[in-house]
Amino acid sequence: MRPFQLLAGPGEVTDAHSLAAAARRAESIGIDVLVVTDHLIDQLAPLAAMTAAAGATERLRVGTFVFNNDLRHPAVLAQELASIDVLSGGRLQVGIGAGWNEPEYAAIGLPFEPVRVRQARLIEAIAVLKGCFADGSSSFVGEHYAIHDYDARPKPLQRPHPPFLIGGGGRRTLELAAREAQIVGLAPRILAGQRTDPRSITVAGTAEKIGWARDAARERFGDLRLNVYPSGWPVTVTDHPRSVAAQLVDRFRSRTGIELTEDEVLDSPHVFVGSIDGLETKIREQRDRLGIDSIMVGELGELDLLVERLAGT
Repeated sequence: MRPFQLLAGPGEVTDAHSLAAAARRAESIGIDVLVVTDHLIDQLAPLAAMTAAAGATERLRVGTFVFNNDLRHPAVLAQELASIDVLSGGRLQVGIGAGWNEPEYAAIGLPFEPVRVRQARLIEAIAVLKGCFADGSSSFVGEHYAIHDYDARPKPLQRPHPPFLIGGGGRRTLELAAREAQIVGLAPRILAGQRTDPRSITVAGTAEKIGWARDAARERFGDLRLNVYPSGWPVTVTDHPRSVAAQLVDRFRSRTGIELTEDEVLDSPHVFVGSIDGLETKIREQRDRLGIDSIMVGELGELDLLVERLAGT
């Protein structure tokens, strides 16, 4: 059984000093990867933030959770990422997905195309990124990208490439992750209107997604990490989790018409509600039952004690 891989976001940062302090804090408590989101909101741009965090630490890996593929050409992104891997001494992790937040597309006039188009573009982008990271020149001609005898420089230190985390809630994206990534991000499915499908965050829904990944990965499944993260409700440390679960049940019912039980909510790998002892037990049990060993704990702060208990185990 592999030790957990623990990921966290830096929380609110306002300048280089606060980001460096957050990165050093993450490293000191046992976080393996400090990750930055990729949204067109009030946040630091991920590539710059990753570079600064890596420069402030010695062992901490840096990555994204996750890049929106539609915001950058993959060959340009490859140069940026390889540069971070070189500057950090090989501490980069690449998180990438097909993009999902339609209001951000509308805000900058970027077409929000059907999910099948965004997924197809992501499949091609992964091929372009890996071609750029490989030794020598590469070519790729697809529906969305065309690369002609391009020897991308620099090359990343990690060979054949930095580890990929590909996340999604739909079958096609998870099958891509199982074939191409080292970490499969188990995300909730998104319903119309940007709403989370509550059924997809239950243990049963998660097991179904893992089954899709297992079938697609075949013999490489045993080498994959499976990742989960808080979704649908903020991280809540409490000795009275059922009162919070009742609120979540009501919230899902009012937003989607779908009814979950309190037990289904509290057992969900995506719901981080409970005491530190209770959350530790739950996370260890889901590793035993489902093989989930990559945990995004949210932002640094409330779960630091849990991180210290899980780190290295």
